[in-house]
Amino acid sequence: MNPEERSRQEYISRINKVMDYIEKNIDKPIDLQTLAQTAHFSPYHFHRIFTFLTGETPNNFLLRVRIEKSAYMLRNKEHSIGDIAYRCGFNNVSTFSRTFRKFFNVTAKEFRKSEKAVYTKDNLLYSKNGQLISKNGQVISQNHPQFCSVEFNNLIIMNTKIEVKEMPEMQVIYVRHRGQFYEIYKAYEKLFRWAGPRGLADKPEAKTMTVYHDDPSVTDIMNVRQDACLVVTEDVKTEGEIGKMTVDGGKYAVGRFEIGNEEFQRAWNTMCQWFTESGYQAADANTYELYHNNHLEHPEKKHIVDICIPVKPL
Repeated sequence: MNPEERSRQEYISRINKVMDYIEKNIDKPIDLQTLAQTAHFSPYHFHRIFTFLTGETPNNFLLRVRIEKSAYMLRNKEHSIGDIAYRCGFNNVSTFSRTFRKFFNVTAKEFRKSEKAVYTKDNLLYSKNGQLISKNGQVISQNHPQFCSVEFNNLIIMNTKIEVKEMPEMQVIYVRHRGQFYEIYKAYEKLFRWAGPRGLADKPEAKTMTVYHDDPSVTDIMNVRQDACLVVTEDVKTEGEIGKMTVDGGKYAVGRFEIGNEEFQRAWNTMCQWFTESGYQAADANTYELYHNNHLEHPEKKHIVDICIPVKPL
């Protein structure tokens, strides 16, 4: 690896640590000085580097993550609007309310009452009855009728068993990807170029998994963060763009699928359909896909994958 590439990876690693710090401390006061210290940069240099690598200033990123987190919590309807504001790091409800309306063009109260996106198709969002809706929950008028029942069932239904079970805590090394889901293969290529020569990819426990940090029904697809991960059972010293983290154990809804590359969206829609009738809601932890095979070795080039969503009673 040449010095320029090594330097680039080190910068990306430091910015990823800042993003992880924000996610874990979203309810606490966070200032530029703290973020710069987390990245081991001066505040001035950190601001320029973060903006260059992410396309957002640190303050804009922090504010967006806080608002998107609050939108997710509003959907679950577990906490009051005031409680959500403080849990997402706002000093008072009035500041939160103004900021939320600026982001979503509706009030937090209106957002809570609006349609929830349940299904996706081609990066478009649909309600349970097949209406096209926007990210702020408003129904979008269409020039054509709703899906016919056959088309809508094909959009969401796959034959699988979904069960709620305890999943173990897992240690992983990862490369972070931001953007379209199908492009995460680039992060996996980087991960295996690093892990392969170190003998980490050939161990029996070395399953791969994709960890998701953002809700695509709230976050624009180009800002959705995904981690290409490799499960490890030893303390691995990482470097550069390779990070390490703990994936929380606990109670998850787990659906086992055997699917091709074009069927992941339907699999996720099937999980969402299950939720609407399950008596559960998503808990506050990362969702992930856990892969059980190398799809290139499958006779039909299919992935055997568990989609795992943390749950708690409705």
